[in-house]
Amino acid sequence: MAWNEPGGGNQHDPWSGGGRRGGKDDRGPNGGGNGGNNGGNNGGNNNGGNNQGPPDLDEALKKFQQKLNGMLGGSGKKSGNGGNSGGGKPRNSLALPGLLIVLALAIWAAMGFYLVDQSERGVVLRFGEYQGIVEPGLQWNPPLIDDVRMVNVTRVRSVSQTQSMLTRDENIVEVEISAQYQVSNPRDFVLNVRNPSLSIENALDSSLRHVVGGTDMIDILTSGREILGSSVASRLQTYLDAYGAGIRLQTINIESTTAPGPVIDAFDDVIRAREDRQRTINEGMAYANAIIPAAQGQAQRIVEQGQGYRESVVAEAQGQANRFTALVGEYLNAPEIMRERMYLDTLEEVYGNTPKVLLDVSDNAPLMYLPLDQLRGGSGSSGDRSANASNQNDEQIDPSVLETLRNTQGSSNSSSSNNGTIRREGR
Repeated sequence: MAWNEPGGGNQHDPWSGGGRRGGKDDRGPNGGGNGGNNGGNNGGNNNGGNNQGPPDLDEALKKFQQKLNGMLGGSGKKSGNGGNSGGGKPRNSLALPGLLIVLALAIWAAMGFYLVDQSERGVVLRFGEYQGIVEPGLQWNPPLIDDVRMVNVTRVRSVSQTQSMLTRDENIVEVEISAQYQVSNPRDFVLNVRNPSLSIENALDSSLRHVVGGTDMIDILTSGREILGSSVASRLQTYLDAYGAGIRLQTINIESTTAPGPVIDAFDDVIRAREDRQRTINEGMAYANAIIPAAQGQAQRIVEQGQGYRESVVAEAQGQANRFTALVGEYLNAPEIMRERMYLDTLEEVYGNTPKVLLDVSDNAPLMYLPLDQLRGGSGSSGDRSANASNQNDEQIDPSVLETLRNTQGSSNSSSSNNGTIRREGR
């Protein structure tokens, strides 16, 4: 049967635990207060029977209030007329503020824990004064007293600019440049410079204008870009170190260097002409590199040939000197024989290369001349050789000697060939 069915015996809430019934039926002389208290106590103590539902929220709240009052020194229960039902502990006026203070301290301490990432460093400021740098990991600092500023020291930051500026030769050039940097000192990065990004932009602009202002435009547009980048990087790092910004440059990139729009065609022609000149210079250098080693090799060969000739001449002179020394010894032993031998060797050496023929015909002896040199080296028919030989003999023999030979040839046919002596020396 339903609990609220009309005419039924069960006319109360099954989850009330009898509390309502007690509150309604037990009406004593004190009114509904005693009945309500008794019903609540009976309902709270009734663990069996009809108490099969969830706990009452009001009852739980009342129990919490009673425990809190006990902690603060108050009475655990109140009488029906609003007074204390029994003697309790006196209330402590400092207990509640102390509890609140402890709770606030616990919350304040919990707020002081924080985690530092591996790529970060924390700069600790206590009332604005630098205290130190915290490393990665779980850290704790008193909140509202210490201010911890996180700085990423591994991230590569970048800044880029495009500026038009005046060169040394009073021309205008547009330069696009970019810089990459990292934080090297978190303390200087946080404390020394108010706005590090703006500071590095201004320093980059200042260093770029200083370097471009001391360079000709044609160098900036052509071969001087690498020198320009290195000069800007060196000067920019000097500025940042002077500022104490705690920044370390990684790279400086010159993205582009161009002339102003109205004159860019003329400058392109100039650049092409310079490139042609450089190409011609390179070709000349290549030709020189090919010719110079060959000339050096030829000069070395001539030098070596001269050294060889000098050594051969010196060796021959030393041999002649040694030969003469040996002849002196032999000459001292047999002067007459050595004199005759040296005379004959000298005549052979002198007359050995001449085509002249010397004949001694003083005794009117018959003469026979045999041209061995012509027979040995001549060519053609025998008639031609004999004619050439006779003609050559006529040319080589003195005319007076030929006339004498012709006159004496007839008278000397019957005489013996041993009566005359013919001496031929040379060829």
